[in-house]
Amino acid sequence: KCRGGGDEFGLLRCNPPGENVVQVTNVSPSTTSEQMRTLFGFLGTIEELKLFPPDDSPMPVTSRVCFVKFQEPESVGVSQHLTNTVFVDRALIVVPFAEDDYALFIC
Repeated sequence: KCRGGGDEFGLLRCNPPGENVVQVTNVSPSTTSEQMRTLFGFLGTIEELKLFPPDDSPMPVTSRVCFVKFQEPESVGVSQHLTNTVFVDRALIVVPFAEDDYALFIC
């Protein structure tokens, strides 16, 4: 269940809690959603993956942020081991993501 109509970017705070979600920062601007899905898919079943700005974004991109929602909460801990792994041309930073017990999604 989503609350409200979203902000200017279409972001909504949705239920359930985000205990299965990681935030990946310092993502190279040339990285695609499919590359991120392949990388994190080795660590667990991905329920949802969102890359910001999206692959088809018309605006110039200097860095990207990715949110990965796993089916299993155990995958969150495992995925944190990718922190400082150089992917494409940048060292990724992977942290668990939860904000007021609501996960971040595009609905």
